[in-house]
Amino acid sequence: MHLHVKRADESVTYELESGSETLLALLEKIKTAQDASLSFASDCRSSVCGSCAVRVNGVEVLACAHKPQDGDTVEPLRNLPLIRDLVVDMDRALACNTQAQAFSSTNSENIKVSQTDEKLNELQSDCILCGACYSACPVYAVNENFIGPFALTRSWRYVSDVREQDVADKINAIQKDGIWDCTLCNECVPVCPQGIAPKQDIVMLRSKSGVLGHMDPNMFGGGGLDFGAPSF
Repeated sequence: MHLHVKRADESVTYELESGSETLLALLEKIKTAQDASLSFASDCRSSVCGSCAVRVNGVEVLACAHKPQDGDTVEPLRNLPLIRDLVVDMDRALACNTQAQAFSSTNSENIKVSQTDEKLNELQSDCILCGACYSACPVYAVNENFIGPFALTRSWRYVSDVREQDVADKINAIQKDGIWDCTLCNECVPVCPQGIAPKQDIVMLRSKSGVLGHMDPNMFGGGGLDFGAPSF
């Protein structure tokens, strides 16, 4: 089979035999037997760490889980600084968690949590920070400061936690470059390897923001993103 790998400004084609291997296994074959200079990231090999996320034919996948086809084109994630070949710098994306206050800020040792309460954010807790949704998001083309899908999903994970007492502060943190800048395009949903729907979480955060007195600034011409009028 032939595998095309985008490296910097060029596409390099590798020819190799393939059975039922994952994309990560083929990349390792290339590095071991054909091109020791090829760079990519990996760790757990079990779809848990998220470090091997790349794009295949324009779609974000985990290399350790994806089964490649002849002629596939592999490239690094978008919207992130490129380090080399398929390796990107995740620091800027991960910093969005801090900006969104996507962490627990409450001493919850004495607060009881029911099984029903646990289910409220069980799925959001499964986020592996792979960056797939960050890469798929088109908002970064016009706003590089956008907090982003996975940080907002993690924000909802804590906003919806019955143990969290600083909900208002977390909601305040995601107003600018946050929930109102999302276009609800749904591009982030199908690429999540954990089955999380950031779009739905953002809608819930908007609803919670309304309860706390926030409004969409775009309704009053107060900014936001302009993708132009639709053409038919």
